Amino acid sequence: MTEEEPPEGSLAIDTERDKLGYVMGRVGPYVQLRPLADGREWDADPAHVRRATDAERLRAVQERNRALNAMSSRGIFL
Repeated sequence: MTEEEPPEGSLAIDTERDKLGYVMGRVGPYVQLRPLADGREWDADPAHVRRATDAERLRAVQERNRALNAMSSRGIFL
């Protein structure tokens, strides 16, 4: 990763997909991002990946809380 790319574990946005995710590392020429709550990692072009802003981080927390609440209401966390 270059200095401009978000480090592993940080919250980033794939501007090509307008999708937030956690930086998991690099595979070949791509940055791998993991969805906030559930789903499969995806490969993103490093030219379209940047650190999430404060507003985007807040959105991420809200999305994750909604997902966890939905799972809890379905009895997944019994």
